[in-house]
Parts: sequence; structure tokens; C-alpha cells
Amino acid sequence: MRILGIDPGYAIIGYGIVDYENFHFKIVSYGAITTNADTPFTKRLSLIFEDMKTIIEKYKPDELAIEKLFFNTNTTTAIDVAGARGVILLSANQNNLSVYEYTPLQVKQSITGYGRAEKHQVMEMVKNLLSLNSVPKPDDTADALAIAVCHGHSRGSLYGSVNGRGSI
Repeated sequence: MRILGIDPGYAIIGYGIVDYENFHFKIVSYGAITTNADTPFTKRLSLIFEDMKTIIEKYKPDELAIEKLFFNTNTTTAIDVAGARGVILLSANQNNLSVYEYTPLQVKQSITGYGRAEKHQVMEMVKNLLSLNSVPKPDDTADALAIAVCHGHSRGSLYGSVNGRGSI
């Protein structure tokens, strides 16, 4: 199974693609979609949508795993990230991908065995689990890979499924 993990944002959207078979992960690709702060927000959303479409068409993932949004302070940022997340989900839906969502706590628990792990612990485990020479940069990319690995670990259950079916 090929999993596309996404760490949503609007300035930097991390993505990580892994193949998961027989409890083993193989890295396919990872990187980040970036948009310039000087670009109008609606244009940024369009760029995110087009880049997601390109990634999906190129790597042909079977499923998409994405981090659930959690903001408790900056509602303006939350709204903008939610807009970007919306175009990411639209791209997934238009390509018939099942979508699974995971909270940061779920991702940390899956990667490190401890839901309150610190970011550097998660990053180091991603590097080790995927046999990488170094932690992927930017951090959003490593987070996306962590989300993809979390989904692989959770795939046997409906742990992160949206609407109990795995798709929106």
C-alpha cells in the first residue's frame, strides 16, 4: 500500500510518501509544497491544490493520511490552515483517495510509543524507522512522514478513519 502523509499548512505543506508492506516501510519521496507570503491567499490555495494534484498523479498513492487541526490560540492562522487543508482534501477526493485523520497525540503515540513525546524525539524516530541518514527538512516534511507511518501502523483498524469508512 502506498501512503501519502500530509502535514497541512499554507506557507509550508509537508508531504511524505511511503510504501507499507508486511509491516515494513519503504520511503518513496518526501518534500514540501511552499507558497510565498507575498502571494494573495486565494492564489496560494490554488498553488497548493495544483501541487497536490501533481504529487498524487505522479506517485499514485492508495490512501492519504493528514494531521487533524488543533489550534487553541490563533484563530486567524487556524482559519487559513483550514482553507489550505480543504483544498488538500478536495485534491484527494477528486483522485478517489481514502482520507484518514490523526491528531498530533496519535502520531506521537504511534511513532514513539508515548503521546507526549517531544518533537525532536518524533523526528529521530522517523529517521530511524525509515532508515534515513538524517532527519528530513523542513520539519513539516518529517511530520508528514510521521503521519504516513502512523497510518501504516494504524491501518488494520479504523483508528483514524473519517466517517468510519476512511473517506470523506
